[in-house]
Amino acid sequence: MLGILVPISLFLGAFAMIFGIRYLSSKEKMAMIERGIDPGVQRATPQPFLSLKFGLLFMGLGLGLLIALFTVRGVFGSDMTSGEISQSVAVYFGCIGIFAGLGLIVSYLIEKKWLDREASK
Repeated sequence: MLGILVPISLFLGAFAMIFGIRYLSSKEKMAMIERGIDPGVQRATPQPFLSLKFGLLFMGLGLGLLIALFTVRGVFGSDMTSGEISQSVAVYFGCIGIFAGLGLIVSYLIEKKWLDREASK
């Protein structure tokens, strides 16, 4: 009985989410039109450093996983008990967070340097 309820509830939840997003988007556009604002202007702003940000984020994630792997293998070795496995999971998540954050910080510094150079021209 419960096995059939899960797919049904997932389908209904996904349908409700898509319907709600479309409904609220159309309401927002109608409110913008009533105020005399072109609804197409809002979406036209480019984000020039978005690919740099995601690239550095994923590089940080990969570097974090790689360093976590070497750390866990070096500290715990190949034969781990269940307590050591839970500690190694914490090492993985910690390294992922640290290096993903470092990737975003590097992206911010690159963007700030470029924007300061453009503002001084």
